[in-house]
Amino acid sequence: MKRRRFLTLSAAFACAPGLAKASSWQGRALGAEVSVTLHGPSALTGPALAEIPASLEKIEALFSLYRPSSALSLLNARGWLDMPPAFQQLVAQCDDAHRLSNTLFDPTIQPLWQADAQGLDLGPARALVGWDRVTKTGNRLRLAPGQMLTFNGIAQGFATDLIRTGLAKRGATQALINIGEFAALGGPWRLAISDPAHGPVATRALHGTAIATSSPGAMLLATGSHILSPDGRPALWSTISVEDHSATRADALSTAAVFMTRDQLGTLKRSAKLTRITALDDSGDLLTL
Repeated sequence: MKRRRFLTLSAAFACAPGLAKASSWQGRALGAEVSVTLHGPSALTGPALAEIPASLEKIEALFSLYRPSSALSLLNARGWLDMPPAFQQLVAQCDDAHRLSNTLFDPTIQPLWQADAQGLDLGPARALVGWDRVTKTGNRLRLAPGQMLTFNGIAQGFATDLIRTGLAKRGATQALINIGEFAALGGPWRLAISDPAHGPVATRALHGTAIATSSPGAMLLATGSHILSPDGRPALWSTISVEDHSATRADALSTAAVFMTRDQLGTLKRSAKLTRITALDDSGDLLTL
């Protein structure tokens, strides 16, 4: 079971129960099949659904690694980019996650990921890793020679937050949004945390918060997990879930947290003021902080 497969969204608008009905939209986004279902009067669900494709298209145009014309692909190809506002917002979130994770969250991991996926020597690619070598001057972002970025550990959370904000502006008061990561309007929304090896291991309730889950064993590259650390350390947990007010932060910090010891997880929870961290080790023992 891959970590990010599809988007499902269920929302309830404030309305008389007799007026509520379900409307849905299906398509593709972020390399996966997606679907959106809203519950409420058609005067609200129709316009809200109509906005979903355009919102997700904006995310694709900025952060897709698979579109040669995306802003991220252009940055990786030429080494610099004059960032549009949303790109600047995500880069600022990367700065925050890099700091809070003590450098374990690092978007410059992309050359290392490519080398591992192709079964190449990791040494030259690892030498390119280093978020501190990415420079910003005004709205211009510049990479060090040979560097490339990936936002696969944060863009899904960013998209989730974007859709949640759009629904709130439309008047949704009860919504659960999932683009690989979950964010809630209202609640409680009850979710299961699942591990690739152990299956469902815990349930969590979201009430206006977000949760992101990383499982190193969900996908394997040549040398092991698809989640790679900047310094080569192995993952210490089978699954990590991070709960926060922001799906963007939860996404990034869950990616980094798989490499942290129990004490480091405690430090992260306090310094980032996270709602909760749930960690499952390889033997199936569950830790909740």
